[in-house]
This record gives sequence, structure tokens and C-alpha cells, in this order.
Amino acid sequence: MKCIIGLGNPGKKYEKTRHNIGFMVLDELAKSHDWRINKSKFNGLYTMETVEQTKIILLKPQTYMNLSGESIRPLMDFYKLEVDDILVIYDDLDLPTGKVRLRQKGGHGGHNGIRSMIDHLGTKNFNRLRIGIDRPTDHASVIDHVLGEFDNSQQTEVNDAIKHAVAACSAWMNKPFQKVMNDFNQ
Repeated sequence: MKCIIGLGNPGKKYEKTRHNIGFMVLDELAKSHDWRINKSKFNGLYTMETVEQTKIILLKPQTYMNLSGESIRPLMDFYKLEVDDILVIYDDLDLPTGKVRLRQKGGHGGHNGIRSMIDHLGTKNFNRLRIGIDRPTDHASVIDHVLGEFDNSQQTEVNDAIKHAVAACSAWMNKPFQKVMNDFNQ
């Protein structure tokens, strides 16, 4: 069993914000497999499907970004998932917009959703797929930046990043994460 987690904030207000790129990827991943993320449990929305005899869970925590671990830990405990069985998708200020990077461990880098996961999982060693949203270039605060929408000029890069992330997630459903990292890191 594997679990792919997209981080974001629930509600229409946040739907198209930079901070919700994890939700955007999960929605596209579900759409590409004709799945629906429509079950509610673990303070999240999820679905469980099967790909080549592997059960795949897609999870969108509904706890708001800063409390993501409160949704993820109970799901992992219920399904007896190990840390190696999860992949978390989230936005990264330190990568250029549209850049996709996969890694197996790391700190939170100031990302409160990842900080919550580390606190609830008790480890920094979990699979990650980070999508760059760049740092604010004007005098906007980081909060305003992450809760703002992508500029029209960035839309092509963002759409390409989402497609690339969906392909990487689909590959991980039946390949080791190290192989996916080697194949999909840009």
C-alpha cells in the first residue's frame, strides 16, 4: 500500500493559490486515472484505488496547511503505513516557479505543513515532491505570496510542473522511489 498526499488549504478561497499546488497535483492525478477523491475521514478527503495489485491512497488533508500532520498520522496508523509508503507533494519557495524536485528526506525549510508532518511522524525521512513557487519579488510578504495565485505569465510553467508531478506520482505507484527520483528530477 502507498499513500500520495497533496498539501493545501481547504475551501474555494484557497483553491488556486500557490500553497495549494499539492491539491492541484492530486486532483490532476485522480483525473488522469478516472478516480474521485470523495471519501471523508482522518480530517481529510481521500480515495483508495488499486494499481497492479498495489493499493493506492490519495489524501488531501482538510486541517489547513499548518496542521497537515493531524490528518496524515491517523491515516498512517489506521492503514499501518510506514514512512517509506508515503509521498507528500507541496510548494517550495526556494525553487523557481515550475521546478519539480523529488527527495527522500530533509528539514521543513520554514514550511509549516512539513513542520507539522515532521512533528506528527517523528522523522524528517519521508518521500517528497516539491514544486517551486519562487520567493516574492516585490514587497509582498511570504504569507501574501503563498496565499496568492500564480501570475498569468507563470501558468504554462505551473501546468507543465503539474503534468511532470502527475507522471512522477504515477511512476511511483509501481516503482521504487529512488528510481522515480532518478527519472524525474529536473
